[in-house]
Amino acid sequence: MQKLSGKIVLITGASSGIGRACAEAFAREGARLILTARRRERLDALAAEMKKVHGTDCLPLALDVRSRSAVEKFAQGLSAEWRAVDILINNAGLARGLTKMHEDIPDDEDEMIDTNIKGAIHLIRAVTPGMIERGRGHIINIGSIAGHEAYPGGAVYCATKHALDAITKALRMELYQTPLRVSTVDPGLTQTEFSAVRFHGDTTRADSVYRGLPPLPPADIAETVLFVATRPPHVQIAQVIVLPTAQASALLVDRRNDT
Repeated sequence: MQKLSGKIVLITGASSGIGRACAEAFAREGARLILTARRRERLDALAAEMKKVHGTDCLPLALDVRSRSAVEKFAQGLSAEWRAVDILINNAGLARGLTKMHEDIPDDEDEMIDTNIKGAIHLIRAVTPGMIERGRGHIINIGSIAGHEAYPGGAVYCATKHALDAITKALRMELYQTPLRVSTVDPGLTQTEFSAVRFHGDTTRADSVYRGLPPLPPADIAETVLFVATRPPHVQIAQVIVLPTAQASALLVDRRNDT
């Protein structure tokens, strides 16, 4: 097991869900955290909690990963104390809507593409050169079962996660002659704000996504990410797909526990 004490871990989308759970898991192991998301007040509260509970050194910074210029400014503005990122957890991502593609809201499509694909690219470009120069680093992208299967109503979202899968694989090949590692952790049904965001705040519809089964809590995914990050330097976990036991595929879900 590779120790994380003192390592700098950059987590995008850290204000809730899987990102927040990753912050908690890595703080517990002594990592120093750069926490980014659009909701600064949540980041400040999370940083204060991690400091109180784990004594973790945190740098909370508001960041919209969709903006290339914002990501560049963010990376250039990191002090020498924080610049040497050891692990990037590319977690920021979202879905919008569940309609036929010709009925999609164009702004929703743009938001998914800009966040899920471009956002990941912006962060990879920002941290990879430094990792190569230092001879160490790990990029962990949070994908989805939707990156392996398409389903009706999710054409654009599935396309973005397929793209992230391709980016991960190509990046791993590009970096194979360096000590850097590139991984993806791909969850199935995980109970976060994901569905509420997808359905624009319709909590009743969002709750129905998890009806009749025990979904994964974010901590399950965070523990998987932690496992991937803590393997010995000669071990590269390329890809992990994590599903609830009741889920066999993107569409095949046993909901017989519905009450």
